[in-house]
Amino acid sequence: MRLTSLRLDGAEPAALVRPSGAVLLTAVNEALGTTWASTVQELLELGQLDDLRRWVGGAPSGLLDELAIPQDQLVYAPLYRHPRKIWGIGLNYVEHASDLSEKAPSTEPASFMKPDTTIIGPGDTIRIPPQSQRTTAEGELGVIIGKQCKDVDEADAASVVAGFTTIVDMTAEDILEKNPRYLTRSKSFDTFFSFGPELVTVDEVDDVDALEVATLLNGEVHRRNAVSNMTFRPWWLVAFHSRVMTLLPGDIISTGTPGAAHIRPGDTAGVSIAGFRDLSNPVE
Repeated sequence: MRLTSLRLDGAEPAALVRPSGAVLLTAVNEALGTTWASTVQELLELGQLDDLRRWVGGAPSGLLDELAIPQDQLVYAPLYRHPRKIWGIGLNYVEHASDLSEKAPSTEPASFMKPDTTIIGPGDTIRIPPQSQRTTAEGELGVIIGKQCKDVDEADAASVVAGFTTIVDMTAEDILEKNPRYLTRSKSFDTFFSFGPELVTVDEVDDVDALEVATLLNGEVHRRNAVSNMTFRPWWLVAFHSRVMTLLPGDIISTGTPGAAHIRPGDTAGVSIAGFRDLSNPVE
């Protein structure tokens, strides 16, 4: 199952992704008498995602397709606006660490947190802050937590994950280079975290380690690498961070980038992962 959030009449309602477009869950409720939550974040927080996935598997596909808003009329929003936590993972590909003349962590991940005020969605503008002369954009695979959990074993991590998404993470790299303790500030400017347009549930991904993640700059691949080449892979990251603090539905782990692209006004930054809808944002 794939979910998205749309911009519609000043709201950002959840919708089921269909071959022909997307079906608002509010339209499903009205047509079929169901009571699904109206936003992706509410679906996660209320624990409805698994039930919805099972329901969609048995739902009349013809009726769902009749309710679909055509693809050419869709305007995407971020999947949601207020996750309780956004974890980022720095230098998770050895090649990216060498770009920054740094040594990749080998014993524990270089993780950091970002505020939800960084969030933008597909097509929204990335704004380079006046404090930075060199801001970078990084395409990443995002892991979305689906169930409250603590001290999860790596072998059980998939059972607490709702799904995956595409992310473009930004860094004011010149600020970070002044002092590694400036990491939070360099990562936390408004518009520095784009995610969406789709939540792809775990059952839709046969082998997460086989996914290839690419940072895009102006529509071209800047750097590409496979999840299998991460130092710390997604299920391990979920287990590790669950031992730090309780993970909650809607929490996001952005798993690291194969390479950061220096962005300038007029550019378009993006991410491409095979089997996922691309995400891109203009830069000002």
